[in-house]
Amino acid sequence: MRRILAATLMVAMTFGPLMTPGLASAAFNSAAAPTGHPSTPIKHLVIIFQENVSFDHYFGTYPTALNPLGQPPFHPFPNTPSVNGLSTALRTANPNLNPANGTGATNPFRLDRSQAVTSDQDHDYGPEQAAFDGGVMDLFPLHVGTPGPLPTPPPAVVATTGLNLGYYDGNTVTALWNYAQYYAMSDNSYSTTFGPSTPGALNLVSGQTNGVASTLNGTGDEVDGMNGSLTVIGDPDPIGDVCSNPMRNQVQMGGKNIGDLLNAAGVTWGSFMGGFNLSIVNHNGTQGCNRSSKGLAGTTNDYIPHHAWFQYYASTANPMHLRPSSVTNIGKSGDSANHEYDLNDFYAAVSAGNFPAVSFIKAQAYQDGHAGYSDPLDEQKFIVHLINFLEGQPEWTNTAVVILYDDSDGWYDHQLGQIVNQSQTSPDALNGPGFCGHATPMLAGPSGPNAQGRCGYGPRQPLLVVGPYAKHNSVDHTLTDQTSVLRFIEDNWLGGQRIGHGSFDAIASPLNRMFDFRQNIQNDLVILNENTGEVVFASSPAIAAAKAYSATLKQRR
Repeated sequence: MRRILAATLMVAMTFGPLMTPGLASAAFNSAAAPTGHPSTPIKHLVIIFQENVSFDHYFGTYPTALNPLGQPPFHPFPNTPSVNGLSTALRTANPNLNPANGTGATNPFRLDRSQAVTSDQDHDYGPEQAAFDGGVMDLFPLHVGTPGPLPTPPPAVVATTGLNLGYYDGNTVTALWNYAQYYAMSDNSYSTTFGPSTPGALNLVSGQTNGVASTLNGTGDEVDGMNGSLTVIGDPDPIGDVCSNPMRNQVQMGGKNIGDLLNAAGVTWGSFMGGFNLSIVNHNGTQGCNRSSKGLAGTTNDYIPHHAWFQYYASTANPMHLRPSSVTNIGKSGDSANHEYDLNDFYAAVSAGNFPAVSFIKAQAYQDGHAGYSDPLDEQKFIVHLINFLEGQPEWTNTAVVILYDDSDGWYDHQLGQIVNQSQTSPDALNGPGFCGHATPMLAGPSGPNAQGRCGYGPRQPLLVVGPYAKHNSVDHTLTDQTSVLRFIEDNWLGGQRIGHGSFDAIASPLNRMFDFRQNIQNDLVILNENTGEVVFASSPAIAAAKAYSATLKQRR
């Protein structure tokens, strides 16, 4: 088995993505609209960027839930497709070593709804690669596991580093399973590179982690990208942000991001982050950079600077967190806020009929899903509240919501992705110390070719598309990554323009296989309960399809 997996890794490093992105997107671009105008019926894209979840951690047993008495049940439609998840073999004879004695197996295990609060796992650039063990995927407890704390701890593995093999099912992440049931989900989407939050944030908006323009307080979160450039592999704060930690490593990025391209094309857009408005006083009396909220996991600051995508670029930064001059100017260029807003501003703008074309959404930290200070139940409330709000807007018929994650947190996922770009720096460790692949890195950085510290694709993560034009009850197997969202924006509003300078958007597969722009979109609503994730009201065509499938099965019997 190890020989087979090692051979798989070699294929992954040698050949890259199995689908040629240019071919996959040909139909999508065949009737491209003028720059600045959407080429599909999607006029509003809302990107909910959550924190620290692997695919198996949330969807490993989809669509089968245990359904204990007293917990929100999940019963799939009879025609629900399966996913590349945790097979019986992986759940009963997993190759991961027992963290207690270094031998035997640590098998994946179900985390109950009562165990929504867990510790944060290790998700650094090098340890994540080491956990992959050259593609065997068997050293997660050893390299990235962190034990507890959990109530009612059985099985005992939750008190060990084997906790990161735990997974939730549709009785806990009920809302996400229902969105997958009624709309579209991918089981083959990955972090663009290995590593923690900031690389994920940078990849989402620029496809590029190389090209640090300046640093402050040392270079603890970067590596030598070659040709005089640095590559971010850690979590530095953005230089200039009034909320950045003065004792923390800080950086500013060079190059362009998607905001620059949208500005040039006159497309409205905004970054909406929980806690960004420093003038608000929370119910607990906190304000400014220390605004905080309490969830199941405790109290944490609402705004986390190293999650703030666009604050890393001088062209799109709002370092003093200036307020927009008016609700009608939200999303537009030339305003003092420079496209950087509080989460509350999103609700205000959309309610006022000023819905930006592209909206990047970051929850207050206690609801972003990050283990250690957030949890799946608080995360669910945020996502459902936002989508229920959008479904009540007249623009819903032309809106698509993409839900994805910044990194895996070190939670176990069994699937090795394609290694489309390779690196040889001291933190690399995928197939030996200092190596993530053996060939020369293939992507060119802003300072020249061979940008190091960008090995990827990294761990597999959830990706969902919710909206009337999303395929119904669909699982897409196309190889995608975080920059596939960039590619959708570029193809839909920018005539296929790319960021360039080594951005991963150049090789990303598009998201168009998760859409069907010919389907009936009338009365397509799925309203969920914020607390339980259960369906309150649904008029989705997925229901009709399920009923038709059931009728067909009865006829066959």
